[in-house]
Amino acid sequence: MTSANRTEDKLAELNQPSLWSGINAYRSDPLIVDLTATLPRTIREDLENMGRFVTSPEAQELARMANQGTPQLRTHGPRGERLDIVEFHPAWHALMRRSMASGLHSSVWDPQADTEAKDQAHHVRAARFYLTAQLESGHLCPLTMTSASVAALSASPAVQKDWAPKILSRKYDSSNRPAMQKSAVTIGMGMTEKQGGTDVRANKTAAEKVSEGIYRLSGHKWFMSAPMSDAFIMLAQTKEGMGCFLVPRLLEDGSANGLQFQRLKDKVGNRSNASSEVEFTDTFGFLLGGPDAGIRTILDMVTLTRLDCALASSGIMRASLAEAVHHTRGRSVFGKMLVNQPIMTRVLADMALDVAAATALSFRLADAFDKARGNAEDAAYARVMTPVAKYWCCKIAPSLIYEAMECIGGSGYIEERPIARHYREAPVNAIWEGSGNVMALDVLRVLNRGKDLFETVFAGFARDLGPAGKKTIDVLRAAIALCEQDEGAARLLVEQLALVAGAAELYRLGAGRIADAFIETRLAGGWRSTYGMLDSRFDASYIVDLLYPPAA
Repeated sequence: MTSANRTEDKLAELNQPSLWSGINAYRSDPLIVDLTATLPRTIREDLENMGRFVTSPEAQELARMANQGTPQLRTHGPRGERLDIVEFHPAWHALMRRSMASGLHSSVWDPQADTEAKDQAHHVRAARFYLTAQLESGHLCPLTMTSASVAALSASPAVQKDWAPKILSRKYDSSNRPAMQKSAVTIGMGMTEKQGGTDVRANKTAAEKVSEGIYRLSGHKWFMSAPMSDAFIMLAQTKEGMGCFLVPRLLEDGSANGLQFQRLKDKVGNRSNASSEVEFTDTFGFLLGGPDAGIRTILDMVTLTRLDCALASSGIMRASLAEAVHHTRGRSVFGKMLVNQPIMTRVLADMALDVAAATALSFRLADAFDKARGNAEDAAYARVMTPVAKYWCCKIAPSLIYEAMECIGGSGYIEERPIARHYREAPVNAIWEGSGNVMALDVLRVLNRGKDLFETVFAGFARDLGPAGKKTIDVLRAAIALCEQDEGAARLLVEQLALVAGAAELYRLGAGRIADAFIETRLAGGWRSTYGMLDSRFDASYIVDLLYPPAA
């Protein structure tokens, strides 16, 4: 018997369950297995390997070290020269290296990636992203922005031609060199400013034209994520209006491009990733799109990042609840296993319904991105449901993860467990790329331009919901009518859209009993502010065991 086995035996005697480690995050998740069942075998094998990695002790240790050894800013060198370098823990680089090798930053744009499933590029990447989020979400921030940046770069074919090959490369290169001298690059983003925040039209950063397609920028950014990226997508005011720019961090000769980092943000979570305040003068950038089309150009990028917010929130909820279920199955309380205590069973089952719906909704959105070009229903779904999925999946994550932490008890409230990292991470996805109110306003913006997209989406809901479809769609139409009279009611509509969409997708996937319990307790039930209030007619043990099967 090894010392590790003796330790586990001793802890078992003390009623201390084993850690949730070494349990394949892919294979132990029936919903994600079902969602990827039609993918080619090679991709499913890759997902299984990824699922095995993210829960391994080695990977969990990398995540712990990357969050404990937070990034450090070096503004100046020993001679007083400006450096503006952010140093990361080696564990961060290890996570970046592996995730870039998996193509999380580029696969949806790479014609050589997953060629046997090219029409499902977003779906395949969603599965990888969802699993990786269960390990460590901080390093996913620059990968999300790099992937999404290609949408903005496409507005300038000449810039895209130069930068796309570096973005598509999977050879992670953290060296401090000009972008075109590196084997691969990452792209960050700088949108918000002190005086405006979400209201980017109030931005003060100015852009002066130097030559065709090249501008000189001066100003500041209040939140610029991943400051060691090789370039940043930024907004700035031109003479014609708001423009969108690709701003390299270093010039071709290796000199600084005028970006001076003021400080790194001391964030609640997302600690492994750096976010900075930056000021700049005489900083050169490449114009993307028209000089007055910046908002429209960058929104193509933002749409993709919002999908990742929903996927990451779903992933960390899944990991947190899996950890809680595992713990309750291994701990005895008041004469029986904790998972079998009736109140606990219902709390776990209630949370499991939300995680299942969030996951199904996120993957349905990824599917819509794949099919939007050739299918009107999917195009409508992508436009209407992107802010809805981002709103709801991200909004429920902090409270759900907290409840999972409470299921573990006092030992869940320590930094050594992965759930602590997930809990600190959860709020950022709701805040980043548009808070809840911004998402609600985006839904109203679509509504104000015409109801036809909503009716197209509703037709799909009605089909998937079956007999309950007509009555449910009537409720949604009533919510729309209310919002047309009262903008302040927007969140009512957005939440109901999310709940109906999640249930519809669960029905479509064949998870009827799960969908029944979800929609009846969420749409037909009374007001709820916590978990665990399932009616006894829903088999809580069945829900937990189906979605979180006991280890064989």
